[in-house]
Amino acid sequence: MPNGKEFRSRLLARESRFNYIPKEDRHFLALVEPKYRFNVIGTGINGTEHIRVTLMEGRATIHGIFDPNPGSIEMAQTAFKESEPEKELVVYASLEAACNDPAVDGLIIATPNYTHLDVLRVAARSGKHILLEKPMATTIQDAYAIMQIAKSYPAVLQIGLQYRYKSMYHEAIQEALFRQTVGEINMVSIVEHRIPFLDKVSQWNKFSQYSGGTLVEKCCHYFDLLNMFAQARAEKVYATGSQAVNFIAFEHDGRRSDILDSALVIVDYANSVRASFNLCMFAPGFYEEIAICGDEGRIKAYEEETLLPTFRPTTYMEIMRGEDKPSRIIQPCYPKPIEESGHGGATFFEHVHFIDNIEGNPTRTATVDEGFWSVVVAAAAQESIKTGLPVMVADYLEQNGINAL
Repeated sequence: MPNGKEFRSRLLARESRFNYIPKEDRHFLALVEPKYRFNVIGTGINGTEHIRVTLMEGRATIHGIFDPNPGSIEMAQTAFKESEPEKELVVYASLEAACNDPAVDGLIIATPNYTHLDVLRVAARSGKHILLEKPMATTIQDAYAIMQIAKSYPAVLQIGLQYRYKSMYHEAIQEALFRQTVGEINMVSIVEHRIPFLDKVSQWNKFSQYSGGTLVEKCCHYFDLLNMFAQARAEKVYATGSQAVNFIAFEHDGRRSDILDSALVIVDYANSVRASFNLCMFAPGFYEEIAICGDEGRIKAYEEETLLPTFRPTTYMEIMRGEDKPSRIIQPCYPKPIEESGHGGATFFEHVHFIDNIEGNPTRTATVDEGFWSVVVAAAAQESIKTGLPVMVADYLEQNGINAL
């Protein structure tokens, strides 16, 4: 029996080798007509990635952009022309104009971390659908303020914690939380070893005041995942870390960089799950690993980009279940164009589900509440490194004037 859903290929439909086929003759290769128009606020490397992925996903298009940096505007226009050579982006002169254009359905905010709350306050007055990049804020106070805005917000307000859509994490979520392959989860660990922070306009990501600190800026993704697998609130956080190698003598406008480049974090959850995070940002290449241990087995997965000439799979997952149940070894992945579109394909599926949210379909995108708790755990880890003491989360929130438990 037909299921009412006919297969289309949005990837092949955009390949230039099929441009000779008239629109009226396209069926399998029919391009989806965009239903929505978005503006991108902040068009650096992440904002430009959002432009490319929006156009690849196909159900929306980019109407216009706003960014005070001319180089970012130029990069965004070039990216847009790659997919829409006959069209022009609207370039707005002000944030207010970009947020309140009645021709636009949604806003994607990809500005520097420390601007998120101020930009969101302007954007929220529009009542439009909003995708706010991670971390949602640089402090728990700002994150809490955003949570208050979200409580009465009349449209979608989605937080850009898209790592939950990376292929290996997506499969780990399916196995651990939905299939419950390893039984009751007791321990979770995540590792990230990678190259240092890249350059940004005004080098804002080299300073904790503007980035929120490395564990907030870069690692909120991982704390979101730890929180998700734990299925509970964090109670205690202990961390150790330092600025061991990167940017030790780096200065910008007379200020010296103060961001961490390595850390070990342990999190105790209310349901007795224990989790850890291992960060090194002076390693060659990119390596991520997750291990989830339950009372019926273990899931271990990794993703790796290496400069070595030897062949190794870029992704790997093993589901080990001992002697009495079947185990599996798989290689999670997406089609190559999606993998290469940004963050291992995670940004593409973030956009798929952003539009699904707009259309009222169920998704597992990060809520504002989940975004808040990813910042809480990260900020508590930063505080633990600063003081050398464990941080009790309830006390930490109370000390900062927040009653969120």
